[in-house]
Amino acid sequence: MTQAPTVDVHRPKVEYFDLESLTNTDPKGFVRAVERYHVQPWGLYMARTSDHPQFHYIESWLLPDLGLRASIFHYHPEHRRDQDYYLDIGEFTRVTDERWTSVDHYLDIVVRTGRDTELLDVDELLAAHTAGLLGAAESQAAIERAATAIDGIAANGYSLERWTESLGITLTWK
Repeated sequence: MTQAPTVDVHRPKVEYFDLESLTNTDPKGFVRAVERYHVQPWGLYMARTSDHPQFHYIESWLLPDLGLRASIFHYHPEHRRDQDYYLDIGEFTRVTDERWTSVDHYLDIVVRTGRDTELLDVDELLAAHTAGLLGAAESQAAIERAATAIDGIAANGYSLERWTESLGITLTWK
C-alpha cells in the first residue's frame, strides 16, 4: 500500500486590509503598500505591487457572501502559469468601513477561462481539520463554497465573470 505524502500543517492564514492607511498585512505579518482599494456592496477590490520572485503585481476581490477571494497574479514572463484566476476559499469580513480581514480555509481553485477549474489543497484542509486547526463547520463550509464556485463557473462556460455577473456581482480589474 502506498503511503500518502506528508502535508505541512499550518494555522489558517490571516490577512488584514486597511483602507485608511492603504496597506495589506500578509499572513507572515509583512505590511504591504496598496495602490488601490475599491469597495462595492458585495466586496472589496485590492491592487498592489509585489516583491514575490514569481509575480510583480496582484489584484484581488474579497467576496464575503461567496466565501471567496478571486485573484489575478501578474507573473514575471519566466514564471507564467496556465491560469486566469486563483480563488481562495475562506472567511472574508468587513470589520469596519476601513478594515477587512481574511481567514484562508485551505482550499483553492484555479480557473482557466473557457476550459476548466482545478481544486487544490484538499489534503491541507483535511490535515488542518485532523489537527484541530479548522472545525467541522468551517471545513464543511469550505467544501460547500468550493463546490458552489466550481459548479457555478462550469455552468457559465468556465467563466468566473459570467458566474459572478449571474449573481449581481461585476468584477472589474486594472
